Amino acid sequence: MPSGGIAAEVRNFVEIGTPSSLQQALKIIQERGLESSEFGRVMNAVAVTVLHKIYGQPSNRLPSADPPQTHHYTRILRDAERRYYSPVPVGSSDYLDYVLPFLALLEENQADILLTALPDQRHAWELRDNSVLAPYFTGVILERSGSVSGNDAMQEEAGAAYSRAYEISDECYPAALGLARVLKAQGRSEEAVSFLANLSARYPDNQAITRQLAIARFDSRDWAGAEVLLAELLQRDNRDGQLLLMRARSLIEQGLFFPAQSPLDTYATIDPQNREYLFLQARIQAEGYRNLDNALSFLRTILYRDAQDREALIYASRLLLESNQAEDQDEGREFLSRLLEAEDIPLEVIDIALKDAIRRQAWKEAHPYLEQVLAVRRGAEELLAAYTVERGLGNLRAGLAAARELHEREPAHVEGATAYITALIEGGSRDEAARLIENGLQTLPSGVLKSRYLYLRSLLYPGGEQAVADLRSSLFEDPRNVHTLIALFEYYRTQKNEQRAVFYLKQALALEPGNLQLKRYEAELRYER
Repeated sequence: MPSGGIAAEVRNFVEIGTPSSLQQALKIIQERGLESSEFGRVMNAVAVTVLHKIYGQPSNRLPSADPPQTHHYTRILRDAERRYYSPVPVGSSDYLDYVLPFLALLEENQADILLTALPDQRHAWELRDNSVLAPYFTGVILERSGSVSGNDAMQEEAGAAYSRAYEISDECYPAALGLARVLKAQGRSEEAVSFLANLSARYPDNQAITRQLAIARFDSRDWAGAEVLLAELLQRDNRDGQLLLMRARSLIEQGLFFPAQSPLDTYATIDPQNREYLFLQARIQAEGYRNLDNALSFLRTILYRDAQDREALIYASRLLLESNQAEDQDEGREFLSRLLEAEDIPLEVIDIALKDAIRRQAWKEAHPYLEQVLAVRRGAEELLAAYTVERGLGNLRAGLAAARELHEREPAHVEGATAYITALIEGGSRDEAARLIENGLQTLPSGVLKSRYLYLRSLLYPGGEQAVADLRSSLFEDPRNVHTLIALFEYYRTQKNEQRAVFYLKQALALEPGNLQLKRYEAELRYER
């Protein structure tokens, strides 16, 4: 047994619990030749275990541990390996008797189990207020218990405990990571990311910090920032499933579909039936390759296992309803009806229902959906939908109000300007419409936009030679302008020139085969024949 001074010094450094203090304890044990003594062996084992379990230091870079089998610290460490929490001896005032058993609960998430250890950690904190271990373990207990139960007060206490550990020593980076998690749980994501970024700059080679920063940026939807860190982490372990999926998602969200295929291909060798993997594959097929059938194949695999998977149902319904195939649209509406039966219908589903009703020109059905969307959002897309629905219902004044609001907010919004000018014409404000059209024609270059304005000008002189001239000019600027094609069809139909009318109708149908107005015209022509 070493002299009291050396033993107390070693114990003091071990109990402080920081990486440098633990390394100092190991150094004294080695320099004073204590490796073979019972005290030296057990303290060596405790220091090595804490460095490995708490600070993630690799075992191959630490001294080997050979604790005496009869020492009660050895029993605590052995129990911890089996995830058994060793009871503290009655009346003990030994700090390590209170903190070492918690090593058994480092991977525990059940609040009832974790909270049984809280009195021991609080007592340890009272025994020694300059050690990082008790406040850090207290933070772990309160954070995980508060997360499970949704107890905000526990999260607040956890943050305070982590802060105390980090104040005692900023070497205790696990406490800093815990504090960042608490900040994120409290909705303070920007603070969490900033805190982790500073921590990462201090510990650039620490994978635990880099990983948590990557996750924080990912959760904050900083896709580019997250992807850089994820790529770095995957260079060290290219089969980390969580990181592979996160990197694929980060790339997909940036529109980098083909690079995203690589991490997914690697993940396919790990778990090809994983739900997140299947969903990301569906997104690549739909958004990257424009392959609806392949995308639906992945989505149906998800829905076969869980017919109520909301995210898959939403994505599948949107894809199917955007298809030009009637059978696809029918299936999409079947999925949509399932989503609309839920008690809590997300706005995303209401938005899909609104767009589907507009596509079907079911204006009365669309109106309640429109009101729900406008109650939450009033951006360009929503105002354009309001104009379309109100116009479809014959509410020209309400349609004009929506179009005017959009045009005043975003004068450069092309669809908004078109809607506003159309609403002015239909509302009888032809002079104002003419002024806007002429201003546009004088400044716009040749092409699609000029085609739209020429079409709009044709509306000022319906059925006249000037209108036909503008329509022909519009088609010259953009041969794919469906509005112009429809207008020319309608003109030649009124002129009883069926051959020319059919010519323009066929061109329009080729561009928009699902357009209900065009289908009605096609059916009317068949009937007339």
